[in-house]
Amino acid sequence: MAGLKIGLALGGGAARGWAHIGVLKALSQAGIKPDIIAGTSIGAVVGGCFAAGHLDDLEGFARELTPRRIFGYLDFNLAGNGLIGGQRLCDRLDRHLGDRRIEELETRFTAVATEIGTGHEHWLSRGKLVEAVRASYALPGIFKPVRINGRWLFDGALVNPIPVSVCRALGARYVIAVNLNFDILGRGSVLHPGEVDYGSDEEVGLDAIETATTPARGMKALLQRQILGRGDGAPGISTVMVDAFNIVQDRIARSRLAGDPPDAMISPRLQDFGLFDFHRAN
Repeated sequence: MAGLKIGLALGGGAARGWAHIGVLKALSQAGIKPDIIAGTSIGAVVGGCFAAGHLDDLEGFARELTPRRIFGYLDFNLAGNGLIGGQRLCDRLDRHLGDRRIEELETRFTAVATEIGTGHEHWLSRGKLVEAVRASYALPGIFKPVRINGRWLFDGALVNPIPVSVCRALGARYVIAVNLNFDILGRGSVLHPGEVDYGSDEEVGLDAIETATTPARGMKALLQRQILGRGDGAPGISTVMVDAFNIVQDRIARSRLAGDPPDAMISPRLQDFGLFDFHRAN
């Protein structure tokens, strides 16, 4: 591939996106450095951090996550247009990315997002990196949409789950795509009983009753179980929404890839990883 401009299209897939880190490290060990990176959703997070030179920092963050730490990053926004405000996660990204602008990165990078109302696909190739990444992973109904240049944007996986076309449009002559969800259908929701258990029904009920003296405690317990699910394997709201979203994403990805296939496809075997298993990076 000497002399070829290489593009890397990193697809969406929630917690499965930690696999992108391994892919980038493997490519580096093989002497392959992408000239162009296009990312959608979690692919934009990993791709943006790589382009900014902070992939190791992101890997360290991923390896330190536990179920309770994950919950600590979720600033619930029940009165707004998303269950999670997303500011805590944005603040965490800001620690490493700060005010970095996309056009100033050493590796050319683009994040894909969807415009609310029109359904138009937006390629975010300029401006603040953190804002572009945040817009690309703003899962509808879960995270608040992000306003950029007067437009409200959310998850790019609704229009271009694996952005091969973006890499080609930016001049890539050889495109490597990473599909995190090729085995997502037919396996059922992957939950691991006992790993994410925030208490029994009785314990949560008692927590709710105790709100007279500790109002935050009961609400927190109820939110944990409603959104993240119960330890017995029953899915929470977020799991149901994301599973539905990924079924749609899979259909769109198949259609887009049929019309614009990559030169090489990497499909990690992730059938045992749930969409919210962010704590399983190790």
